[in-house]
Amino acid sequence: MTTDLDSEQLLYMFRTMVTIREFEEAAGRMAEQARIPGAVHLYAGEEAVAVGVCSHLEATDTIASTHRGHGHCIAKGGDVKLMLAELLGKSSGYCRGKGGSMHIADLDLGILGANGIVGGGPPIAVGAAFAAQYQGTGGVSVCFSGDGSTNEGTWHESLNFAALFDLPAVFVIENNHWGEFTPQEKQGSITQLSDRAAAYGIPGFTVDGQDVLAVHQAAGEAVARARTGNGPTLLECDTYRFYNHTGRSEGDPRPEEERAAWRERDPLTILCGVLEERAILSGESADRITEEVQREIEEAITFAEEAPYPELSELLTDIYS
Repeated sequence: MTTDLDSEQLLYMFRTMVTIREFEEAAGRMAEQARIPGAVHLYAGEEAVAVGVCSHLEATDTIASTHRGHGHCIAKGGDVKLMLAELLGKSSGYCRGKGGSMHIADLDLGILGANGIVGGGPPIAVGAAFAAQYQGTGGVSVCFSGDGSTNEGTWHESLNFAALFDLPAVFVIENNHWGEFTPQEKQGSITQLSDRAAAYGIPGFTVDGQDVLAVHQAAGEAVARARTGNGPTLLECDTYRFYNHTGRSEGDPRPEEERAAWRERDPLTILCGVLEERAILSGESADRITEEVQREIEEAITFAEEAPYPELSELLTDIYS
């Protein structure tokens, strides 16, 4: 995969992917230890998608996320301390502890919120894209959604509206091949989900979601198309979550050989190999980056655990409905 990214940009992408992975490993461990309330949907294995797409976005661009949204938040510039505080239900969290794992939002960063409802993000992303077009800000709205969401009416209505009005939107399907415990081929009649773009007269592409450089190239074209007023694009990223639907729990219904094959295509390993081949990174320097990130995550955990819970008097504060 050719790229015009320089060494600094490539190292930033690698470090961001490592941050997502280490954050998720830590969150998984804490969930196992009952230190995090509620379900935690881990993004480990899909890091290349969030980083490849968000590397093109500006602070004024927006993203709508999913229940598996920690990676999107970090890739858009989220603070791991505030994220972990939110996961623990602490008042120092992004949503003052009231959103939890599946509903982190930061409007200042253009993070319009993760969403526990499958298909809940596309209408929000379309609203942001319409606002950007109406106000002439030049902003782009990216909607991340899973393969299961493409069977929801909200997803189709959103693509139709975005296509009709040439909105500055990019719809990213993270096709990890399983909707909770159901394989993708048993959810829909087509296997290449980017084909759905034809129904709305917009471009649709499928890329290797484990290769951050492939995602970066395709996303760059889609974001540029949206930003220049040429309408939305549907980008399907072929990827895989390394863990069960929630947490690192046992009883994963997916075939062991399938899981092993995808782990052989770890996005961090793929990018690390490219950087080593180009003499940008060595095995030792990659280890140092991982150790630095692990220390940052440990500091974030300490910050989150020492933070106070919201006061009871704040129970209805910031609640809109």
